[in-house]
Amino acid sequence: MSRQIAPALVSSAKDLVQYYVADASAVDPSNTDGFIERSIHSEIYKKYPAVQSVIHSHAETVIPYGISGVPLQPCFHVAGFLGTSTPVFDISKYYTSNDTHDMLVKDNRLGEALATYFSNSSTEAGSLDHNVVLMRSHGMTVIATNIEECVLRSIYTQQNAAIQTTALTIRSTYSSSSLPEVRFLNAEEANAAAKLSKSSPGRSPRPWELWVKEVEQAGLYTNHAK
Repeated sequence: MSRQIAPALVSSAKDLVQYYVADASAVDPSNTDGFIERSIHSEIYKKYPAVQSVIHSHAETVIPYGISGVPLQPCFHVAGFLGTSTPVFDISKYYTSNDTHDMLVKDNRLGEALATYFSNSSTEAGSLDHNVVLMRSHGMTVIATNIEECVLRSIYTQQNAAIQTTALTIRSTYSSSSLPEVRFLNAEEANAAAKLSKSSPGRSPRPWELWVKEVEQAGLYTNHAK
């Protein structure tokens, strides 16, 4: 993971820190400049062996759905991976008397609590039911079996939240009482659409090459590892 810098500023191997999944400790004990919320990642990898990529984001369009009580639901065909429900992790339920209430997942205990929200089962090991978990007053965490798919899900979750907010705003300001409710993807549609976002072996999702090119052309990012 990136050391304690903004991930967009990572430019070489010196900006990365390796951690053990077992306890989120640094492989090199002398490396103390680590990412404070690494337990988000380690506890998910520990609990779900099929997960090979985790993204934690503070996307502004998503945060309202973690604090408003309005459920985030799939609005368009590339967000079927959201399913028909997206759980919200409320960290305040897991604080102990010694915790600082700063909304950050700073230890393995809190990371483990977050990880449980990706499954509806408390008994079946490795069972996954959700690809995205919202975090109250914080952001979201997204999982996938590979990096490309995880990036795709993260981007489309953000876009879906913006679309849903627009749809709900339009619906609430329209004066006609006969107007139908906002129509989201149903379970069958979400399941079928979710297959569109999955990458096949040896092949990245279609938007991936475009996103890579956009990053390469942006002046913000540099890569000295090539």
